[in-house]
Amino acid sequence: MSFDFEQLQKNLDTTLTNRELFQTAFTHRSYLNEHTNYTNPSNERLEFLGDAVLQHLSSEYLYLKYPTQPEGELTNYRSAIVCTPSLASESRNLGYGHFLMLSNGEESTGGRDREYILANTFEAVLGALYLEKGIDFCRSFLNKVLFYKVDEIVRNQEYKDAKSKFQETAQEKFGITPEYKVLDSWGPDHDKTFKVGVFLGAKQMGVGEGRSKQKAEQNAAEDAIKGILEDKEVVLES
Repeated sequence: MSFDFEQLQKNLDTTLTNRELFQTAFTHRSYLNEHTNYTNPSNERLEFLGDAVLQHLSSEYLYLKYPTQPEGELTNYRSAIVCTPSLASESRNLGYGHFLMLSNGEESTGGRDREYILANTFEAVLGALYLEKGIDFCRSFLNKVLFYKVDEIVRNQEYKDAKSKFQETAQEKFGITPEYKVLDSWGPDHDKTFKVGVFLGAKQMGVGEGRSKQKAEQNAAEDAIKGILEDKEVVLES
C-alpha cells in the first residue's frame, strides 16, 4: 500500500519533511514478514523513543498543574493518561489506523483498530515528531491531543489503579480475587512483550499486552473492567 504522507500532515495539522521517518512510525513488525523487499524498519525503536518523550512531558505537565499533589497521586494521574485505552482513543481521533502498514493477517483480524497497536503507534509517531520537530512542538501537540482529558480523569477519579479497581469489582460482584496468567511472550530477553490474561476462577475476563508483565496485567484489568461494564450478565462457571 502507498503511504499518504500529505494526508498525515493534514491530520497532524503541521508540515513535515521526512517522509521515510513517518512511514517507519506506521510500520508494524508484521508488515516486514510479508514484504521482504521493504527497506524501512518496524516502528518499535520510535515507539521506545516516543514512550520516553511521553513520560517526560506528561510528568512535567502534571507536576506544574498540580503543585500540591503527592508523588503517588501524580503517578496515578499519569498512568490513566498514558494507558493503552487512552492512547488508542487519541490515535483513533487522529486517524492513525488509516496509515498503518500491516500484514494481511493483522489486517484481516482488525489490526487497524486494535488498541495495543494504536497505542504503540501513538508513541511511535510522537517519537518521530520529536526527531523532526523537537520537544517544544511535542509539548504543544500533547497539550492539544492528549492532556485535555486530565481534568475529567481527575474529576471522575478515573486514575485509580486498574488492577485495584477490577479486584474491588470482582470481589464485590463475585466474591473472587482475580488471578493473572502469562499467556504468551515474544522478543529478546531485554525487550520482551507479554500477553497476560486475567481470570475469575476458570473464566478469562480480559487480556492485555505490554512491554512488562506489570503493564500487561494493567491492560488486562482495563479490558476486564470494560467487559463487565458492557456485559451486565457475566456468569462464572461453578
